[in-house]
Amino acid sequence: MPYRTAVERRRMLAAAALGRDAEPARLTADDGMTLHAVSGEILDVSPHLIIVEDDEGVERRLVIAPWATAWHGEPVPPADLPIGAHVVIRALRAGTVVERIWANITRMTGIILSVTGRQDLTVELDAGPHRGRRTIVIPYRSSGRIRVRHPQLEPGYLFDAIGLMDGGAATACIPATSQPPYRAKAVPPSPPAYRGVQSKISGAAAWADFPEHGVTYPMLEEADAGCGMTGVSCAGLPYLAIGSTLFVRNVCDGRANALPIVGCGCIAGRFCDRCLECGTSPRGRLVELSATAYVELGGDLVKGCFNARVGLG
Repeated sequence: MPYRTAVERRRMLAAAALGRDAEPARLTADDGMTLHAVSGEILDVSPHLIIVEDDEGVERRLVIAPWATAWHGEPVPPADLPIGAHVVIRALRAGTVVERIWANITRMTGIILSVTGRQDLTVELDAGPHRGRRTIVIPYRSSGRIRVRHPQLEPGYLFDAIGLMDGGAATACIPATSQPPYRAKAVPPSPPAYRGVQSKISGAAAWADFPEHGVTYPMLEEADAGCGMTGVSCAGLPYLAIGSTLFVRNVCDGRANALPIVGCGCIAGRFCDRCLECGTSPRGRLVELSATAYVELGGDLVKGCFNARVGLG
């Protein structure tokens, strides 16, 4: 793929310029093995078998484990998932046995531009220069739960929810996090002791809707990222370049991987929040992972984050 080739070339050039090893960081025996993630469209499904055309156009037949669960706006039996739905699957045994399925899931992260409606709310979000504007709907049945954790549904505040894509329309189902109390332009500065002195930094890892397998990262040079909103983070992250390799560890279960930076995480950098999975993380989102990379590290797409340690690979 041309995009992937460009990222790999950037990584090699950055390694040459900085005197680093161009090879990705090698995992040690202490690092948990990554899981298998399959992304694609359901061709057929039964209580015991799911047939998917993956994103590469390859038909795959996977056995559904008796304990497998599925999510399609709410928990559902895997056999009830609709034909044609786009799914992300966590699979075991070399990617042949399904453990968890998320169908038509999407994440809606951005800065609120406008809110209209009384019962069903229509929200326009600024998802950053690289993702543009996005219009979403908060149905009345979900509005109470979302307002509890997003009390400021007003322009200028941050928004982060998980929901469904249905015929091109995005519907919010559950909040992905608690809304920061400050406006998006008033991100707290990082503590001076964090500024670039650590080889590895702890914080939260989230996921986002983008097709490339890798991570987006907040602290990129504007010229490198083509993003006028980059360079903001309360986590004390160093500046890196697109194509750099990051070593990302899920602190909750020890799984780790070396992943390329494939884009700008300028909206993620504005969330100075904490992840509450298996303890409380330090403040700040370090990276956004693609859905498949997030699942391979043991993340649950509905929960939306895991405690992470990130270092330069």
